[in-house]
Amino acid sequence: MLIPFPAPESDPINFGDLPPAINDLLQKGVIAYRRDFSQAESYFREALAAAPEELPTYFCLYKIHTYHGNLDEARAAAQSGMTKAARQAGWPDDWREWTPEREIPEGAGRFALYTLKALAFIHLRRDEKDDAEDILAALRALDPTGAVGWPVIAELAAGLAR
Repeated sequence: MLIPFPAPESDPINFGDLPPAINDLLQKGVIAYRRDFSQAESYFREALAAAPEELPTYFCLYKIHTYHGNLDEARAAAQSGMTKAARQAGWPDDWREWTPEREIPEGAGRFALYTLKALAFIHLRRDEKDDAEDILAALRALDPTGAVGWPVIAELAAGLAR
């Protein structure tokens, strides 16, 4: 399950190596999320418009929309971020065409796999169990050790199947 942003205002989230202006917008969005969803989304959308190649913005958007049950928006943000990450990793846009690598990649490749896991969760929340199972089957091959956390989603899916 996705966990809400954990950091209090005094402890910024480490989004990695981002341009300072984009990191600032994401930090403001995280802080705003605790009291004003619309303001948080506005900060995240501003960051996305300014730097659409920066992957953490997509993460922020799909997380807040998932928390609020805006599953169409969550799915769109996750799919956009995953496509962007796949391109940055040199992978095909369609996750069905991804091939297992010797080791779980870092950077854009890891983000793509992590976001694919998030899409499986979003599909479960949308009651699209077949789509979620298709993604989980791909993740079993792409990430056999479960490094991006897909086994948790697989357990949720199994629980729903009972």
